[in-house]
Amino acid sequence: MSAITMSIEDFVKQLDELAQSATVAFAAAQDPAQLDEARVEFLGAKNGQLKSVQKNMGAVPGPNRKEAGLKLNAVKNSIQTAFESAQARLLGDTGSEARDPTFDATLPGTHFHVGRLHPITQTINELKDIMGRLGFTPAEGPEIEDDYHNFEALNIPRAHPARDPLENFYLSVAQSQAEHDATFSENPLLLRSQTSTVQIRVMEKTQPPVRIVSLGRVYRPDTADWSHYPMFHQIEGLMVDEHVTLADLKTVLKLFASNYLGDAVPVRIRPSFFPFTEPSVEADYFWDGKWVEFGGAGIVDPNVLRSVGYDPEKVSGFAFGLGIERLCMIRHQITDIRYLFTNDVRFLHQF
Repeated sequence: MSAITMSIEDFVKQLDELAQSATVAFAAAQDPAQLDEARVEFLGAKNGQLKSVQKNMGAVPGPNRKEAGLKLNAVKNSIQTAFESAQARLLGDTGSEARDPTFDATLPGTHFHVGRLHPITQTINELKDIMGRLGFTPAEGPEIEDDYHNFEALNIPRAHPARDPLENFYLSVAQSQAEHDATFSENPLLLRSQTSTVQIRVMEKTQPPVRIVSLGRVYRPDTADWSHYPMFHQIEGLMVDEHVTLADLKTVLKLFASNYLGDAVPVRIRPSFFPFTEPSVEADYFWDGKWVEFGGAGIVDPNVLRSVGYDPEKVSGFAFGLGIERLCMIRHQITDIRYLFTNDVRFLHQF
């Protein structure tokens, strides 16, 4: 129907008659095919009856246009609801599968494989829990560090081999010795080579006593082999307070080893050297019939304490750093560190 003008009453009457006709047609459908024919007749996008009536709304006088629009939307929703009810009646609870004669509801469903945490992540979470019980709070820091926090504040001198560009992932490459010297004078950025940088950042903002543990990724340009990888993870502990000694350090390491490896694991410490500790030691654990080196430790060097504003005459501290991959490999008897980073689901599924 088309008209130059149409009263609101006539427009509403048209919509009511349309809604009633559509509801009757949907209810009378005996199968999905008949229902689809009725849907096209009443709800078709081009030639459907609802579309035809909707065109007449332009003939309704302006003051009644809003009322006509509200009525149109209500009828449209009513017809759509009637169609969905008829669809549910014909298809039942099985939905579209009822139209597939090959569907067998008694067959087992598709099994969804649930993922799990990577063994390194599992190890990190367990180490946080162990150190938390010993009173150490987890701390985090940036993986892109500056030269000051990665070396200078840790008492590593400018000429130390650990600062060589070939031993680190600097974020700018010097083309000459002069450019290298100029770059280093500007505190260049690099991927951190140790999580000791977190200790410096925490001590800069925190007054003693300090008892933290930092865990995270570190980067060194090592050639990948069974025991080395250019990216790996470290756990570093730091305790600063009055009268902290090597005896406190060895006690914490022994408690840590016994908790992680599940036995009264013997610990020994051997003299060593690190620029940021004095005295420095290497920590070994006796495991599976042999001594295994786990990492370095020692009493925090007075120069490191001074760099963060501490008075080495009043406080002292110990620090230790262990490789998380090594801990994980010892626990699970993994023989090659590269297995942890090849993303082979067959390997990772074991953990």
